[in-house]
Amino acid sequence: MQVRTELAAAYRLVALFGWDDLVFTHLSARVPGPEHHFLINPYGLLFHEITASSLVKVDQDGQVVAAGGLGRVNPAGFTIHSAVHMSRDDAGAVMHLHAADGVAVSAHRDGLLPLSQTAMLCLDHLSYHDYEGVALNLDERERLISDLGNKSMMLLRNHGVLTAGQTVPETFTYLYFLMKACEIQVKAQSCGPTWMPSEQAVQTTAEQSQNLGAAAKLTWPALLRLLDSKNPGYAV
Repeated sequence: MQVRTELAAAYRLVALFGWDDLVFTHLSARVPGPEHHFLINPYGLLFHEITASSLVKVDQDGQVVAAGGLGRVNPAGFTIHSAVHMSRDDAGAVMHLHAADGVAVSAHRDGLLPLSQTAMLCLDHLSYHDYEGVALNLDERERLISDLGNKSMMLLRNHGVLTAGQTVPETFTYLYFLMKACEIQVKAQSCGPTWMPSEQAVQTTAEQSQNLGAAAKLTWPALLRLLDSKNPGYAV
């Protein structure tokens, strides 16, 4: 039940930060146990409506195992998420967004630039995957996981962002850093010429970012307090 509650909270937080896209995009989490099952949103609910009991359990083939609400899932969501869950034992959660600033940076020729401390904390964790169309082709899974490698963050070119982590709190923390870096870049580039840090500064920050996911120990309890004050009820 803890994973369900955490994943429902993550959906609500995405809505709270304004990163949702109506009923589209997806966050998923692996269900503890020997079965290859994971939880994902029911196709048709807005993110601020998601509760722990409404999440749908599916197997590695995208077949619904247990439905708490609408009982259907987005097939494109299954393609992307199953690829990561099936290939990475450490991918306890996967989060994918179409948030505008993330899409904008994914479409930028140079991708994410070291324009802020936040971006520099992300760069060593970041990979890229070229757009192939709406993710309905299961053949794309092999290319996506090859591009992701062992990274925790990905820019899906012309499409959006993706993060993967051991837990929901860790994966959301990666997502927050990546989205914040994209937001800063869009604002910085709208102001005119930008100032680039030294290569030494970029390298030093990359070395300092190696335990970035550990920040979840501090960020997640604070995020839950924020959510409880703004949009409670996700745990039901």
